[in-house]
Amino acid sequence: MKKSLVLLLVGLLTVFVLAACGEKSQSDVVRALEKKMDEMSGYKAKGKMTLQTGSEPQEYEIEIWFKGPEYYRVNLKNSQKEQSQMILRNDEGVFVLTPALNKSFRFQSEWPQNSSQAYLYESLIKDIVNDPEATFSAAENKYVFETKTNYQNNKMLPTQEITFNKKDLSPSSVKVMDTDKNPLVIVEFTKFEFNASFDDNSFDVEKNMSSAQIEVPTMASGNNESFAVKYPLEMPEGFSLVEENEVKTENGKRVILTFEGNEKSFTLIQESAEIAAPASASTSTYVNGQPTDLGFTIGAMSDTTLTWTHDGVDYMLASEDLSEDEMLMVAKSIQGQAAK
Repeated sequence: MKKSLVLLLVGLLTVFVLAACGEKSQSDVVRALEKKMDEMSGYKAKGKMTLQTGSEPQEYEIEIWFKGPEYYRVNLKNSQKEQSQMILRNDEGVFVLTPALNKSFRFQSEWPQNSSQAYLYESLIKDIVNDPEATFSAAENKYVFETKTNYQNNKMLPTQEITFNKKDLSPSSVKVMDTDKNPLVIVEFTKFEFNASFDDNSFDVEKNMSSAQIEVPTMASGNNESFAVKYPLEMPEGFSLVEENEVKTENGKRVILTFEGNEKSFTLIQESAEIAAPASASTSTYVNGQPTDLGFTIGAMSDTTLTWTHDGVDYMLASEDLSEDEMLMVAKSIQGQAAK
C-alpha cells in the first residue's frame, strides 16, 4: 500500500515538473520573437484599428506589407466614409498617398524607426526588447506583454498591451493605453502571413495610387465647399477662442481660428482640400517635416506647424508656443467630434 502511494506521488511530481518545464519563460519568448523577426523576409497582415479618442469609436481597416529590410506599405481605410490613406517607404523615401485627392507627399524621414507603431510587428518586438520592466503572462493560446511605448511626441499613451499567438508568434492584438490604463487605440489582427511574396512594383507610388483609386474614387471638385467648421475639444489649460474669420477661396472657404491663453497662442486653419489634376498624380509634393500618425490620418509635423487632411478638408495648426505634445493633443481632439 505504501509502495503504491509513493509511486503515485512520484508520478504526479514527474507530471508537474514536466509541465513546468514545458511552459516558456519571458526570456524564452523574447528570444523566440527576436529570432522570428531576424529570420523573416517580410509579411502581409490585415486587421482592424479602433480609436477611442473621440466622442464615439472610429473603426479603420488596415493592411500592412513589409519587405525586408525597409520597404513598407500601410493602407488605412475608413469604409464608412469611403476614405483611405497609404504610407509607403521605398528607396526614394517615405510617401503619404491620399487617393481621394489624387495627391502624394514625400518625406525625407526615418519612419517607422523613430517611434512606436502599433501595427508593425518588428516595432512591437523592439518595444518589448527595449523595455527592461516589461511584464509577461501566458494564457492558453496566447503570450501577453505589457510594455512602455516609444511615442516621442505623445506622453498621453505611455503603455501598450501586446498579445501574440503561441502557435506561430504572430500578433493577435495591441492595446495602446493612457495613463489610467484605458485603451485608446486597439489593433486587432485578422490575418498574418510570414515570408509573403511581393511583385516588383508592390511598393511603387504610381501603381499604389492607381489601385487605391479603384476602391476609393477621386472626390469631385468642389465636393466639400460648405464643410462644417470643427473646434478643439482639448487644449492646454487657460486657452480659449478669441477670433474667428472666414475667407472665400477658389475652392470654397478658409476659416481661421485664433486661440490664446497664458500669454501664448495658436492658430487653426481649415479649408476645402484641392483635388489634384490627373496629370500630377505621378508628382509627389515634398513636405518639410516628419510623417505623424494621428490615428485617423497621417499628418506632417514641423517645428511650428502640424498639417493634415481629412474628410476633404485641409487643416493646419500653427504655433510658436505649443509643444509637440500639445499640438498633437489639440489635433486629435478635433477629429471625431461634432462640428458647431
